Amino acid sequence: MTQAIRNQDDALAWVAAHAASLDREASHADQVVPVLGAAGFFRIGVPVELGGSGGTTWDAVEAIARVAEHSLTAAFVFWGQRCFIGYLLDSDNTVLRERVLPVLLSGELAGATGLSNAMKYLSGIESLSVAATPTADGWTLDGRLPWVTNLRRSGYVVAAAVEPTDGQPPAVVALFHDTPGAVRSDDLELLALRGSNTAAIDIRGVASGAGELIAADARAFLPRVRPAFLSLQCGMSIGLARASLAASKASGSAARAGLQARIDRIETDLVDAIAALRSGLADGRFATQAAPLFHIRIRLAGIVREAADLELDATGGRAYLLATTGAFARRWLEAAFVPVVTPSLTQLHGELERQAALRAA
Repeated sequence: MTQAIRNQDDALAWVAAHAASLDREASHADQVVPVLGAAGFFRIGVPVELGGSGGTTWDAVEAIARVAEHSLTAAFVFWGQRCFIGYLLDSDNTVLRERVLPVLLSGELAGATGLSNAMKYLSGIESLSVAATPTADGWTLDGRLPWVTNLRRSGYVVAAAVEPTDGQPPAVVALFHDTPGAVRSDDLELLALRGSNTAAIDIRGVASGAGELIAADARAFLPRVRPAFLSLQCGMSIGLARASLAASKASGSAARAGLQARIDRIETDLVDAIAALRSGLADGRFATQAAPLFHIRIRLAGIVREAADLELDATGGRAYLLATTGAFARRWLEAAFVPVVTPSLTQLHGELERQAALRAA
């Protein structure tokens, strides 16, 4: 299958051809990572000396957006893979990086960001869900990761934040698909995006040592990786909004003329949000100022919702007929996912309110 993927256009064509399947069921789920890897997507924004094709985090955001124009499921998988790659790039564990990074970049191994719980922990929303009991040469881990994407059954590695029971700082560790005691559940019964290999992991008596350590101090590590975590996630919204706008303009609806002002306004809003995201990544402000990035993520979710509504209005009754809906029904459900993916809009608004209250005090 991957032998037929010669370049990124081939990969995007494959994603487009299988978008409906990836949304509805899991028959092509295990092919997404190899397809994107064969096309070099995971190398974007990774230093050349580490096996990448160079570029910046913004280039990776734009790559995820390109995939999301065709399938949010594939883009969601891409996001998880690229986040884990970013964790290795930021880790001091060179042995782990040298062991795992090449097969992540090629798409031979799936990488999953199990740090949604940790991002909520960072904002004071919830406690860490994995306990780490000290042993002579590391920890024994116990807990559960209830929602993790890109757990490809043929091989994956997932990042997890753990809370030592002896009062030491929380840490971030890697768990592999064949780690004894780490058990993947069946796929979660999602409303859509069912080809994303999303499942839970039960962690019982898992031995973890220096070889699996991504970061010894999660409190220092998580703020460093959060800008990429959220910015890469924004790529999903950017691509989906572009797809709905393109469909609206191509609808040929008799009412099209009456929608042009909305099309222009949403496109302008999208361009402005993209410019703000790109600028914040370029000057590094998101590393010390999380609030502007939160606002961009919220703004993009609103743009996705408006673009989906616009596509419905432009398509009219054809959108509600199975024979003529095209990709609208899939994009409608994809748009419903954007507000709830961690951190959800509710969580982001709550964190902004908390920060405002602290400033006021």
